[in-house]
Amino acid sequence: MAPPTPIDSPLAEEGKERAGIQSVEVGFALLDVLAQAPGPLMLRDLALAAGMSAAKAHRYLVSFQRLGLVVQDSTSTRYELGPATLRLGLATLSRLDAVKMARERLPALMEAIGHTLALAVWGNHGPTLVHWQESPMAASVNLRLGDVMPLLSSATGRCFAAFVGHGGSADKALPMIEAELALTRKLGRSDLPGTAAQVKAILKETREQGLGRVVNVLLPGISGFCAPVFDADGHLALGVVALGSSATFNAEWTGPAAQALRHFAMQLSADLGWQAA
Repeated sequence: MAPPTPIDSPLAEEGKERAGIQSVEVGFALLDVLAQAPGPLMLRDLALAAGMSAAKAHRYLVSFQRLGLVVQDSTSTRYELGPATLRLGLATLSRLDAVKMARERLPALMEAIGHTLALAVWGNHGPTLVHWQESPMAASVNLRLGDVMPLLSSATGRCFAAFVGHGGSADKALPMIEAELALTRKLGRSDLPGTAAQVKAILKETREQGLGRVVNVLLPGISGFCAPVFDADGHLALGVVALGSSATFNAEWTGPAAQALRHFAMQLSADLGWQAA
């Protein structure tokens, strides 16, 4: 029988490393629940979903708040993921092959189009901006990394709403579309689709043109396109966005910006292994 391993031996240390730190794994369950949740959660609901007592969950949440991983609304007392988790998520997304390839090629597209460019992927809450490259002549736009774009009032959203079925997230898009329709009707906006038939028509046009487009809708005085990029499995990998002042941005379907964006997206899709039907 082999003698017992001293607790300070290399083998013992290796065993510790393999075992990991259980408290970290337990605490991560809270972050995972928040990531999957449609919105902020009360402590009792968060703890229940993570499989622990509220008192235990609270201790972890205090530390997570100090690190910026979690924030708590002072009014509702609900918990939500914090800015640190957003930074970590964006860093991961920006390293995905499709996003990395797109980023490397954006300078050439910028030279061809001359307007601000962005990249978006489907995140937990919808189309999310993960990269931003501003044109030297850019109009002031109140958007930032991590913003989730609405499906019906943004070029990015319309692109994802039209093509997201290719990525298996159509079931997530539908309730978002219904919520935006309800808000549109409540606000009485005539510049947005207010019925299912109108939404269907816009998404049909988006698929036919191969681009999402808005003109003075999400942001007054701003027009934009978003082109879909597909991976080898035919899934929607990301959207390539171009936007600028409506005074200088050519938003015609057959204009140079639209054509350059389509060509860029099709070439990137092909390089990712996608083959058009």
